[in-house]
Amino acid sequence: MRAGITSSIGCPFAVCLTHIHLVRPGRVTDRQPKSYPSSNKPVTFDGRSLMIDGQHLLLFSGSIHYPRSTPQMWPSLISKAKLGGIDVIQTYVFWNLHEPQQGQYDFSGSRDIVRFIREVQAHGLYVCLRIGPFIESEWTYGGLPFWLHDVPGIVFRSDNGPFKFHMQKWVRKVVNMMKSEKLYASQGGPIILSQIENEYQRIESAFNGKGSRYVQWAAGLAVGLQTGVPWIMCSQQDAPDPVINTCNGFECGVNFEGPNSPNKPSLWTENWTSFVQRYGEEPFIRSAADIAFHVALFVAKNGTYVNYYMYHGGTNFGRTAAANVITSYYDQAPLDEYGLIRQPLWGHLKELHAAIKLCKVPLLAGSYETSSLGHLQIAYVFKGKSGKCAAFLVNNDNTSNARVRFQNISFELPSMSISILPDCKNVAFNTAKVSTQYNTRSRTVKYKFDSMERWEEFNEPIPIFSNTLLKANALLDHMSTTKDTSDYLWYTVSFQHESDAEAELSVVSNAHVVHAFVNGAYKGYAHGGKHNSALENPIELKNGTNHITLLSVMVGFPNSGAYLERKTAGIRSVRIQNRYLNNYQWGYQVI
Repeated sequence: MRAGITSSIGCPFAVCLTHIHLVRPGRVTDRQPKSYPSSNKPVTFDGRSLMIDGQHLLLFSGSIHYPRSTPQMWPSLISKAKLGGIDVIQTYVFWNLHEPQQGQYDFSGSRDIVRFIREVQAHGLYVCLRIGPFIESEWTYGGLPFWLHDVPGIVFRSDNGPFKFHMQKWVRKVVNMMKSEKLYASQGGPIILSQIENEYQRIESAFNGKGSRYVQWAAGLAVGLQTGVPWIMCSQQDAPDPVINTCNGFECGVNFEGPNSPNKPSLWTENWTSFVQRYGEEPFIRSAADIAFHVALFVAKNGTYVNYYMYHGGTNFGRTAAANVITSYYDQAPLDEYGLIRQPLWGHLKELHAAIKLCKVPLLAGSYETSSLGHLQIAYVFKGKSGKCAAFLVNNDNTSNARVRFQNISFELPSMSISILPDCKNVAFNTAKVSTQYNTRSRTVKYKFDSMERWEEFNEPIPIFSNTLLKANALLDHMSTTKDTSDYLWYTVSFQHESDAEAELSVVSNAHVVHAFVNGAYKGYAHGGKHNSALENPIELKNGTNHITLLSVMVGFPNSGAYLERKTAGIRSVRIQNRYLNNYQWGYQVI
């Protein structure tokens, strides 16, 4: 954990309530939501920024995913985001959450995306709706419903007829739902941006020409839906006009190649405030100063939209997390898993947003120039026609402070920092100077489950081959067999053996965990991460019929990569001494 933030994790056999304790007395309260002003005008853009009613916009956005928190939390999360200087709430649409079975839709409870968007609207904020439908997002199967896997001839995210048919049907359904609820800004609603696809360029070459044709088709599908708001493709440098290519990453002010047209603005759709955490890993902690530096640098280089991914990560409830991803999601974000403000990150970014917005007029309407202040120091200067001037003084030296002169004034720049001068004279904010105090998070035990009367024990019967209904002369794929209904699949086989001498059982699996039972007795387990897991244990067999039962366990489905529909999991090989059982007749049971 970051110095200054403490967390009491241990609450054995208890329910805990979590709260924030400020090191320095202080209080942040939620404001009452205000009605969102209807514009009834399409959102447009030019090479400078997004525009509503012809007015250029400088926007700070925060990702909050509606299914990763409860509906009861939404108002507080959105209110705290607004207090932190956020203008836009960005969210994915989770296809497999809404259509888990083909043709069966669910938009209730935490799936109620319309209610979530209306809550954002009630707080006076905009929405960026990332429809995908592939989203990755450390979400199981990348947000695609698993029933797509069984569509004959399908190839995900390619110039493939079956996939395009189902993708088009879903995207149209989402867009038509938003239109019917009048949620696009062109209808007076809060949605000002929509996204089609997601980071496709990373895998595009795997599909050869079918990849580029798919990009063209997806862009055409989106634009043809006539939402009255721009469409974006993130991390897609060849996004076809008029779709805007955007940047994802830690340092888009450094690494972004820029818009692929002078008529498109520079947008940053994912500024990673932390990073995905997998089982066995420590949380990735990114300092408030580092995040602020790269936001200021992106704006200094003509960026006018920055989204924090995540602003509130929340919780991967149930079986929604992708393979090996923990339940807590981006807990190090400005609003932690429970929606509590994490300091100093939240406060430092709030001050950053306020300082940058003091520069709004010259930033959005002024001329732009750069000048060298030293070997590793540079000034980015914006001058408006009215005489207003704003400057960003950058020190790229990561070891030493620098004293520079700008417009005949001397400035001390801390190492690896940016000073923001809304009037080109006075420093309103420096990214490295974090004045917000750290806070601590503690948990209070509310209920203890330390009495035997509170616990019940259940024995799960271990199946044998003769009791199973599904049988095959092969080791079946775990995911294709369970069809996303369970993380657990029993594999069982019966065979004849002519000795009672000790033998060695070898099991190779590309699921995440395997437990082994021989003749009803537990013989051990193996688990792996990104690679196969292997179990090699001595076992005792009897002369005659023996039963081997293996429990394959998945901890989330894969969520990325080309040809996702071809990925498999489960038991790959079973061997006793030199005797392979792979092609024996196996029985299967989903639990």
